[in-house]
Amino acid sequence: MFPTALSDHRKGLLLTAIGGLALSVDIPLMRLADGELWSILAARSIATLGVTLLVATALRIAKGRWPVLVPGWPGLVTGLLYGLTTVVFLLAVFNTSTANVVFIVAFNPMFAALLSWIFLKERPALATLIAMAAMIFGVGLIVRDGLSGGHLFGDTMALLTAFIIAAAITISRASRREMGFVSLLSTVLPAAVGLISVMPAGGFSIEHPAWILFNGAVMMPLAFWCLATGPRYLSAPEVGMFYLLETVLAPIWVWLIFAETPAPMTLVGGGILVAAIAAHSVWIVRRKSIVQMAG
Repeated sequence: MFPTALSDHRKGLLLTAIGGLALSVDIPLMRLADGELWSILAARSIATLGVTLLVATALRIAKGRWPVLVPGWPGLVTGLLYGLTTVVFLLAVFNTSTANVVFIVAFNPMFAALLSWIFLKERPALATLIAMAAMIFGVGLIVRDGLSGGHLFGDTMALLTAFIIAAAITISRASRREMGFVSLLSTVLPAAVGLISVMPAGGFSIEHPAWILFNGAVMMPLAFWCLATGPRYLSAPEVGMFYLLETVLAPIWVWLIFAETPAPMTLVGGGILVAAIAAHSVWIVRRKSIVQMAG
């Protein structure tokens, strides 16, 4: 799929960049669908699951064997985490502003750094710890603003989303196994939760279902597969940093489409987050260049 000359690190960068770009349109497409929370959750997840099963079946026919779907216990645990992430993420989307969601979720690289330090013994560098302190301050400003605006529940769900994503990435990194299909098949959990919640209410309630079906059938499979495969080639904090693409782009898409302007304190906190992650990303690239030149 990739040229042999492409290094593993560059494969990881390419995959996670594509995944981050695809993920950035998730919230705008959900907003365009204009539906009730559980209906959106069910429709988006069912579409993703359906496409995943079709692709897996096509690969089975083409290659004569099934692709790696769930690689043992690490795959199962990672899948449960990704499935839970989808539910918690949509709770955040429907209970706070788009900017708050993506800025707070961008905190996941720091969670990933902490989890990698604790469980993988990958001690973060001083620059990572400094960036982490700046990001904690930035998230604090956003959450404080959400508290005064009545969005504390949504902001808390966004923070929980960041932690669960970091845990899933860390397990993927530790196992070094093929996890591309795990995040896709994990949509069975949110699909079930959504259906259980939708049926007593009399069925789906979505004004423009084409948008959410496109999101679930095309953009989310692409994003999930790329971001779940990235940890095979990159460290957990590096993969987490590509969620910065959603952090920067999603509020822009929402502003252009819906004219939703973030609150001033959200912009301040988000700016601190983006600056911290960007500076840390530049530091990582330069450090790797120095190491390669020295080698």
